[in-house]
Amino acid sequence: MNPWFMANAVLPDMLRGVTVDGLQVGLLGSAVQAGFVAGALAIAITGLADRRDPRVIICVAAILAGVFNAGLVVVPPAGAEAITLRFLTGVCLAGVYPVGMKIAVGWGTANRGLLVGLLVAGLTAGKSGPYLLAFIGGADWRLAVLASSAIAVIGGFAVLATGLGPAHRTAPRFDPRAIVIAWTDRRIRGAYLGYFGHMWELFAFWAWVGAIATASFTAFGAESAVGLGKFTAFLAVFLGAPVCVVAGLYADRIGKAEVTIVSLVASCLLGLMTALAFGGPLWVVMLLLILWGIAIIPDSAQYSALVADFSPPELSGSLLTLQTALGFTLTIFTVQAVPLAAAALGWPLVLALLAIGPALGILAMLPLRRRAVATD
Repeated sequence: MNPWFMANAVLPDMLRGVTVDGLQVGLLGSAVQAGFVAGALAIAITGLADRRDPRVIICVAAILAGVFNAGLVVVPPAGAEAITLRFLTGVCLAGVYPVGMKIAVGWGTANRGLLVGLLVAGLTAGKSGPYLLAFIGGADWRLAVLASSAIAVIGGFAVLATGLGPAHRTAPRFDPRAIVIAWTDRRIRGAYLGYFGHMWELFAFWAWVGAIATASFTAFGAESAVGLGKFTAFLAVFLGAPVCVVAGLYADRIGKAEVTIVSLVASCLLGLMTALAFGGPLWVVMLLLILWGIAIIPDSAQYSALVADFSPPELSGSLLTLQTALGFTLTIFTVQAVPLAAAALGWPLVLALLAIGPALGILAMLPLRRRAVATD
């Protein structure tokens, strides 16, 4: 997953001396989201992951993602070619994460919350990599891009050593009936709406946390604001990974909906606190962004686990596909809109607006608590 946020991580260095507008900057991030949605739907509708070994699909997809990502070093920054390469990178990464989830859940059913939590932990750690590479590489952004491509290729080959678990099954192709059930079954509808609230802020935060940190540190007058912004972004994304594992363990014990509510409350409050502290003391903003990054991701796996729990077995694959496609479609808008809104409204107000997502997500998840479901 390393190439996902590579363009965002090196943006200040890649665009140095280049005249671009906010729309082009946003497209460098949102094009990956759009490519992912297109790739995920193509894999689901064609049933590719069921007709071929999922390990081979991940390997090929990761290698191609690395190749398209590496292409950024030879095309004009923020031009149509770069945006196209970002779209194609997203298409390929759709062959990594959803297919990886299929392998993960094949290793058990009783501990599904933990299994999906482990996968999301890997996803989170992988997406933090570009910020660390950008920090290490400094102004040499091309070296960081090539390093992330190499990591993606190595990861693709490593997947070939993975086994398929005893619960591994083929999932159906996308079934249009899933669209009806997604909105008529209130439990599945609630999990979907909670997921949408979560996705409203997640990728907007992940994509632009480096820019948020850099802007705040610059406003405070800190030296090396760009470098500190990259390092803060790495910590904010990476440190969420181990918490996903802990959340998965507790989700199987105390309830998946309960875990999502705790995470949503924490991320909502930390987002508002970061908005209030923006431009303030460096260590305060850095700490808040890191804590926000830790709180924003542990619930991610549990929405999918809840949908799987509530779905008819023959439609679970289609319902999960629809959930992922709709959620990532929403992120196309949020990732694109954030830099434009920041230029027009300022970062503090934009950060406060991101809190709308988790606030609505909390309302959607409250009826899905174990006690509430048991009472019904």
